[in-house]
Amino acid sequence: MYSSRLLILSVQNGVLIDFSYFRTQITLSTLKSLQQCLERARDFAGGSVIMLRALIRAPAASFSCARRLLHSATAPLVKETGLYGFDHLKTAKGFQRMVDDAIERSNELVDYIAGMPSAPEIIKSMDEISDTVCTTIDSAELCRHTHPDREFVEEASKASLRLNEYLHFLNSNPSLYHAILKAEQNHHMLTEEGLRAARHLRIDLEKGGIHLSPEKLDRVNQLNIEILQLCRQFNENIITDPGHVDIFPASRIPKKLHHLAKTIHRPSSFGSKRSTGPDSNLKERGFRLVTEPNTLCSILQLASDAEVRKMAYVRGNSVPRANLVVLDKLLAARHEFSEIMGYKSYAEFALKDNMASSPEVVLSFLHEMSKMVRPKAEEEFKKILDFKRGESGQLFEDLEPWDEPYFTRMMKSSAQNLDYSVVVSYFSLPQCIEGLKVLAESLFGVKCHEIPLGHGESWHPDVLKLSLHHPDEGDLGYLYLDLKSRKGKHPICAHFAIKGGRRLSETDYQLPIVALVCNFSGSNFASVHLHHSDVETLFHEFGHALHSLLSRTDYQHFSGTRVVLDFAETPSNLFEYYAWDYRVLRKFAKHSSTGDPIPEKLVQSLLGAKNMFAATELQRQVFYALIDQALHTMQPSSVKDTVSIVADLKREHTSWKYVEGTHWHTRFSHLVTYGAGYYSYLYAKCFSATIWQKILQQDPLSPAAGSAIRSKFLQHGGAKDPTVILNDLVGNCVVRKQNGGIIPDITSLGEEMQLFYSS
Repeated sequence: MYSSRLLILSVQNGVLIDFSYFRTQITLSTLKSLQQCLERARDFAGGSVIMLRALIRAPAASFSCARRLLHSATAPLVKETGLYGFDHLKTAKGFQRMVDDAIERSNELVDYIAGMPSAPEIIKSMDEISDTVCTTIDSAELCRHTHPDREFVEEASKASLRLNEYLHFLNSNPSLYHAILKAEQNHHMLTEEGLRAARHLRIDLEKGGIHLSPEKLDRVNQLNIEILQLCRQFNENIITDPGHVDIFPASRIPKKLHHLAKTIHRPSSFGSKRSTGPDSNLKERGFRLVTEPNTLCSILQLASDAEVRKMAYVRGNSVPRANLVVLDKLLAARHEFSEIMGYKSYAEFALKDNMASSPEVVLSFLHEMSKMVRPKAEEEFKKILDFKRGESGQLFEDLEPWDEPYFTRMMKSSAQNLDYSVVVSYFSLPQCIEGLKVLAESLFGVKCHEIPLGHGESWHPDVLKLSLHHPDEGDLGYLYLDLKSRKGKHPICAHFAIKGGRRLSETDYQLPIVALVCNFSGSNFASVHLHHSDVETLFHEFGHALHSLLSRTDYQHFSGTRVVLDFAETPSNLFEYYAWDYRVLRKFAKHSSTGDPIPEKLVQSLLGAKNMFAATELQRQVFYALIDQALHTMQPSSVKDTVSIVADLKREHTSWKYVEGTHWHTRFSHLVTYGAGYYSYLYAKCFSATIWQKILQQDPLSPAAGSAIRSKFLQHGGAKDPTVILNDLVGNCVVRKQNGGIIPDITSLGEEMQLFYSS
């Protein structure tokens, strides 16, 4: 999911563009300009800059059609339009015009709100400001990630920077805050959703520091800039310093890895000094392998040479070293910010308005999960160890961290008789898109029709556009699909909510528009075949898309995925189940040559392979979440460094060794983007397991079940409390109250993974 919490001073998540879930990318070279924006904003507002996260708080990218921004999405037969259907974007320079119009309309709304209209008009007008601002920023972000034309990318970047400057004026405007206070006081004039919007707007403004003294606000703003710099530096270091290993001789690298390697040479140890030249027989040939995460994963799975795996593991988990210092500074800045805001730690600040509500609640949940998964994870560890010893004949050989991917892949393939090249033959990209259509129609009675794109609307010939049409309700929204990889395209799989839904009048509703972006490889669209893990990813992102497309909230502030962080991943995790269910797969997974449906036995083998080491993977996710919590509750006076904290947690919560000298967490980008919020993935895993078992497992394509999912869950977006939504959908078996917060019930997940043992 792609996040559109786009305020450049957002300290909760730093620079927020991922990953689902998304982050605004502002280069270090622009930070001086951003500091100048602070000064200009003081001139605009006569005071310190305040973060108005509320106005664009959405945790999923969204832009909407403001009154002055013409959109042609509902007119598919338009012959000529601009990018995403915006007439301004017929050329790259049109982004600047979009900014002009967005600022003009927002200024009109700010003036109107300052006149203190009625409570409903205040909320409606602030929601339109959000809608207007997000239109330009989020269309620019989608463009930056996907457009092949460099001019469009550059103009989109300029537009984002310019509008971010304007946001400082909004962030520091006390009239908006006072208006929200008035609206909340006159709650009798508001609907239930309107009152919830007023409360959320006020809380978000206060979390930005609008209530602080000028001196404290100045320091908060300085810290925001510092945090932005550090977040950006952390991510840049990951990209620029992926590490590499040089392997000699070349024969140590299997052919399956050659496409990832660069050929290198070194003088042969037995060569004559008189022989020169790269083609000399006295030059030894080798391979250089970059240890960025995807390549490292392939090396660890496919390299039979244990020393090669070790070299790659150690190197890949020891870069970028510069991020050790960057992370220390980031954690210190976040802690100082939180103290100014009146909190004991950054985790306490970040979690206050989530379902969990506090670090104590999150830690109790994570420790419960760790305890539940430990016995089976230890069993799996022993199985891997025994297999390794059986393969090597060394009865006292230890299991090393670089052994896990290699031996688990061998064990899965052997036990389940899996040939992964056969699996992909059933998942051509066109057939997988048919699978999405099957889900939408079977569950929700919605047909996905491919519709023509207007001239100039698309950014690449591979892009498709679907309309979601209900026979009784008409068009429900529009979905762009940009699923194939290409040169220059950002390597992400994400859902971009281009346009959030909102009620315009008693009879008119602004339809949502979303883009689903992936990077599946193939020479042309029809030739793309997906690994089964890619199918799961596609269905995950489609879950986000359906959340956006099927929600029907009065305010775009709550549209679709605009919910608290520890609830946002639930629909996407739920739809992953469909990628594993034979009753669903047989309807679209057809062999590319014969057209035969995927055999049930093959699906069972895939499930068997998935379940073989599921506890180990779950334990790893718990470990990651514990790292995130520990680092964001750490006090500056602590004598332990981040490396020691990570090492101790690994020893305490897993069976795997910590390798001295490594610091894997220095490229754990979620520490930047989801600071103190990584546990949300585990919340979603528990919620979705309960929903699947209680509502969908018996008949996953049941229209009755789909109706319940839509009417009781998806249509509400963030307009209802997530606890109310969950209890209404599946009863009181899905959540538990604990120490003032809400945690998921873990029973369904534990049963699914067979983690409970009878005494």
